[in-house]
Amino acid sequence: MISSSTRIYVAGHRGMVGAAVARRFQALGYQNLLLRTRSELDLTDSVAVKSFFDQTKPELVVIAAARVGGIVANNSYPADFIRDNLQIQTNVIHNAFEYGANRVLFLGSSCIYPRQAAQPIHEAALLTGPLEPTNRAYALAKIAGIEMCWSYNRQFKGQGRTTFLAAMPTNLYGPGDNYHPENSHVIPGLIRRFHEAKLSSAATVTVWGSGTPRREFMHADDMAAACVHLLLLEDSQWSGLIADDRNDGEPPVVNIGVGEDVSIAELASLIANVVGFKGSIEFDRRRPDGTMRKLMSIQKLSSIYHATPRTLQLGLEQTYRLFQEDEPRLAKR
Repeated sequence: MISSSTRIYVAGHRGMVGAAVARRFQALGYQNLLLRTRSELDLTDSVAVKSFFDQTKPELVVIAAARVGGIVANNSYPADFIRDNLQIQTNVIHNAFEYGANRVLFLGSSCIYPRQAAQPIHEAALLTGPLEPTNRAYALAKIAGIEMCWSYNRQFKGQGRTTFLAAMPTNLYGPGDNYHPENSHVIPGLIRRFHEAKLSSAATVTVWGSGTPRREFMHADDMAAACVHLLLLEDSQWSGLIADDRNDGEPPVVNIGVGEDVSIAELASLIANVVGFKGSIEFDRRRPDGTMRKLMSIQKLSSIYHATPRTLQLGLEQTYRLFQEDEPRLAKR
């Protein structure tokens, strides 16, 4: 039974995704959150993770901890991405099982799906085609995490042990995002670039790629609301999402998204307007586009969760206000 005193461990609560999940639990009155910073608990250290679970024995676990980055970081540091993510998720998933957590939600990414997957992308598209090369290492680590969740569900079916579900959020943005000038994702990267261009009265801003790829974007707090809703489902609904046999046709995965996308050119124009940049936008076609489209099907999520996410316009306005409040610190990066 999930109550306000349930012991809930949010791995990665200092990151944008984990922080949003922790905020959502706190807003709903859950007081017993188990939170550890990276300096307090190194999730790549198997001995330290085992000790933490032995001491705290969490009942719900959200795995939001991961090494993440944009297209440049993924393409530049593939060994770091696959090594760190495999270590983190293996340590947390296994110890959640060993110490009897009732439910575990493993957070992945839409990049797990094939580069040329039919749009919108359904959960069953997993492993049906080649991945986008620029973030293949990160995607393969996340796919391994899904397979690990799937495997524990299958092997320990009927034993009343931990049940694992994987949630695949679309591209996220919002409070706590990374605004690093090179290693950020597209929205924080463009917000910073347009903001600095406005301050310097630059005539143009250059956006990487052709501007034609389409992406789906979701505010982190809307994603967190959906994820917490899943974790708090009644047993009958929760168990219906858990695939316990790899031959049943679909993995234990639920897409988390908004059901619509925009082109990078449209996104850049929208951010320029929100920031107040009056110059022109140019596109550097020498830079990689990545996957041309990644719109996820949210049919499964919509069958059990009916909240309407905020519009991209509103989300960007809220995010830019937060960026301006924090800009003096961010400018030092």
